[in-house]
Amino acid sequence: MSRVRACHRACCVPLGLRPERRNPVTQQTNEPSRALKPALDSMTLLVAAVIVHDHATNRVVLLQRGKNAKFGQGLWDLPVGKSEPGEPITVTAVRELYEETGLTVKADSLEVVHIIHGAWGVEAPNGFLTVVFATSEWTGEPENREPGKHAQVCWAHVDDLPSEFVPATGSALLAFLDRGPQVTLRGWS
Repeated sequence: MSRVRACHRACCVPLGLRPERRNPVTQQTNEPSRALKPALDSMTLLVAAVIVHDHATNRVVLLQRGKNAKFGQGLWDLPVGKSEPGEPITVTAVRELYEETGLTVKADSLEVVHIIHGAWGVEAPNGFLTVVFATSEWTGEPENREPGKHAQVCWAHVDDLPSEFVPATGSALLAFLDRGPQVTLRGWS
């Protein structure tokens, strides 16, 4: 006899009825009006990064940060960006990928593959949390849609990745490709 335990709070899912494992990103509510205001004025910055992986050619989409970038000038990076207030992290990922590269993905094609928790960042004195997603489903061809921020956007073969990479996202990309650790801590004592 299988036993399904259930919590009687409205926010919980019965333990035996969890979403399928392939894509752990699920939408819990479509009611942003129920969201509470932040408890603090200054909180950890929420960021999304996307690994677009072409399995057929074993390439990923990268961008090179430009001379006007706020940090990491000249370094390579994943398409990445900050969440807008009240924006679900999957929406951030879809929006930022399109804004930076012109590639379109559906939120339900995104799979969480890594988390980066930084103690601080250039734009995040109270720390940042980057959710790194991967997808192999997209439409469009990569292009540099933000030339003021990026020098170039291109495909890179996974066996020939540039060494001059933003450390946090570079380690997340390598961990994804090597099926390594899924959490990176940066700047913590």
